[in-house]
Amino acid sequence: MDEEPRQSYSDAYAARHGGFALIPAAHVFLTSGDRVLLQRRCGTDYYDGWWAASAAGHVEPGESAYDAAVRETAEELGVAVGRLRPLTTVHRRGPGPVDRAPEQRVDFYFQAVDWEGEPRPSDGTADALEWFDLRELPEHTVHHERHVLELLEAGSLPVITDFGF
Repeated sequence: MDEEPRQSYSDAYAARHGGFALIPAAHVFLTSGDRVLLQRRCGTDYYDGWWAASAAGHVEPGESAYDAAVRETAEELGVAVGRLRPLTTVHRRGPGPVDRAPEQRVDFYFQAVDWEGEPRPSDGTADALEWFDLRELPEHTVHHERHVLELLEAGSLPVITDFGF
């Protein structure tokens, strides 16, 4: 049996159904026991000076979230991930201009089960790496990432969650 070709949405269909873009990103937490490695962001114009996931970045066109997580970890930390464990997917809404709908994002969170190499800031988006106890996260931890880490520490991390709605 021949399979029908996949269809895409027309511009008119998309305009009738909201016309917004959903931006995907992959986040990776390197953990050791009850500790998590966080990076202090710099030079990005987004949460600079705040602590964030061990590695994170946008999913590139044609790339899976898993592959993006592996790539971002290599680029940002200089380590090769052996295996990632999915933690949760967060659908979030960010603040936006009053004249249009806020942007929406979907973040895929992973925990590095094993990796090779010594993590170090590698791509200029972080000026420090530090291990923190999950019960004692720094004050300036990126809001939606803190949300995930607090749920992880509490043992109540759902498969899908939302933030900012």
